[in-house]
Amino acid sequence: MKKPLLIVVIILALILALPVINLLRWTFQTKKPLGILIVDKTVPTPARVKHKSFNWIITNDRFVKKEKKTSYSYRKDYYGFVPTRPLKEKLWDKNEYRLADLKDLPEKADAIYFTDTYGVFFNDWYQGINKSRKSRKLYGGLNNNDNLLIKEMKDRNKLVILEYNSFDYPTAEYEAYRIQERLGIKFGGWTGKYFNSLDSTESDFPIWMTGMYRKQYKKPWTFVKKGIVLLKDKAIIVLEDGTHLKNPIPVIVSDSAYCTKWNLPASVTFDRWFDIIDPFDNNVISKFEIETTDLGDTLLAEFGLVNQFPAVIQDPVARRTYYFSGDFASTDIPVWTSKFIGVEKLKGILYSKKPDDTRRFFWLYYRPLIKGIFDDYYTSLSAK
Repeated sequence: MKKPLLIVVIILALILALPVINLLRWTFQTKKPLGILIVDKTVPTPARVKHKSFNWIITNDRFVKKEKKTSYSYRKDYYGFVPTRPLKEKLWDKNEYRLADLKDLPEKADAIYFTDTYGVFFNDWYQGINKSRKSRKLYGGLNNNDNLLIKEMKDRNKLVILEYNSFDYPTAEYEAYRIQERLGIKFGGWTGKYFNSLDSTESDFPIWMTGMYRKQYKKPWTFVKKGIVLLKDKAIIVLEDGTHLKNPIPVIVSDSAYCTKWNLPASVTFDRWFDIIDPFDNNVISKFEIETTDLGDTLLAEFGLVNQFPAVIQDPVARRTYYFSGDFASTDIPVWTSKFIGVEKLKGILYSKKPDDTRRFFWLYYRPLIKGIFDDYYTSLSAK
């Protein structure tokens, strides 16, 4: 065999062998048994995007079920809305814990994560329906059993994590109040999202927003650039790039101590839904920053808002309860890649160096955030 050809063969052999080596490294990595309850009420497709990325992280980090010592399945190991087969018949079920389960469940479990509680609506589930308009709820929202389970987990000093939209519709006002009181925070009712285009003629634009805007301001919706929309009940604020914003995409900025401790980035862009809370005495690990113009600041001030607010908070005493003020867990990532060590090093393929590349959020922020929280918690349990 000629030398150049031999070199090519060797290189190809190494390329093919690398995934096998990384799979073997993952397989023989020390398992971490931990009882994790995953709650996802927003499963409008079998992809289960609202908790799949969380499963990816705990699988990659080798967390396993305590009894069987096997990895958690994103298809089966969760509570919430469950699509059933055959999918074309659009049938569904729900996997829920009953009041009677709340005696043993919080005792056996070590952690609970509410990845999404918004639920599934008629337009989401049934095909051929205009998805840009609001529709009635099929399933969703935090309920009394959720509230009691959170209380029992906190009383036992277990790890508790909730995400964006835990307090807003469709959660009942009373249940939302109880959860906020339990977490020591206040939700003012404002939610928001970045839009790559505010042009209402775009097929996926939520057209109902334009109606809200016309009713509130008595003038037509004329926005077409990038921007951020903030909503509260029947109120709407539109921040458009160039007029109200210097940078249209919200940025998550983290405390330097946690950048060092958990390897979080100093800042990362975020293009999904978020809500605005008052953290009171909770520790603020990360915060949202919106780079507004003077006109944008004035518009926010009219509604009692500012351009910085919490993104991740932690209870200040036990430090085992967290609230993420954004739709963090929603990333459609191939689950099979979780069983390879070092896959996150494929930076050029997974995400680019551009600061506005929103794919960076999962790899640079969400993954180390979850890994840091769960590794610290597991270590503290093991030290007992």
